[in-house]
Amino acid sequence: MNDTTHPETTKTYSNGYTIYKPNQRGTGGVVRFNLNAEKRAIFIEAASQSGEKQFDWDQKIIMKWGLSDIGAALATLQGRLPQAKLFHKTDKASSAFELTFREDPERAPYSLMISRQEEADKSLRKVAIPLTHSEAAVLETALRTATDRILGW
Repeated sequence: MNDTTHPETTKTYSNGYTIYKPNQRGTGGVVRFNLNAEKRAIFIEAASQSGEKQFDWDQKIIMKWGLSDIGAALATLQGRLPQAKLFHKTDKASSAFELTFREDPERAPYSLMISRQEEADKSLRKVAIPLTHSEAAVLETALRTATDRILGW
């Protein structure tokens, strides 16, 4: 039996999967999915477009997902549910995530929205982007792989 530890199995942070969606109106966004194996979670970071192909990472939204959150997103990406709606509330803020399948042939097949409302001043930040079938396929694969790593399989 070989007890050698392989670096790829002990790595804490992944390179992540980032989906950039700038647009000419300046209302685009970017969403990044990162695995943190030590915390047994995926962290989603999102930022609004702040200029031509620039994003406001200083005002980013962060949301932590556990296995049930990952499962809801996977069920939508696999066509088992039409929409995943996730809501997390802490003393400081409320965060929401929606992933929706759309059957409109004139639009991207998926819509992704993440928001955060601060409890102190009720300010709201929101990032919404469309997802192509290709982006959804990569996201599904990344989430499935993250699930395996979180479970230790």
